Amino acid sequence: MDHIVRLDSRQEAALQAVAERFIAEHKGDAVKALKEMIVLNGHLQERLDALRSPRRAAR
Repeated sequence: MDHIVRLDSRQEAALQAVAERFIAEHKGDAVKALKEMIVLNGHLQERLDALRSPRRAAR
């Protein structure tokens, strides 16, 4: 991890609601939801890395 994110109580409540909906979409299976989230985050990280690469080459 690059940095620690601190949330206020409103942000924490919003995050909790999203997490509960995501788990509900996986029929209450938190492990299955976590696995999908890990895969999704991996895809997003790859896209971010691809976007950063041309900028580094231009410097």
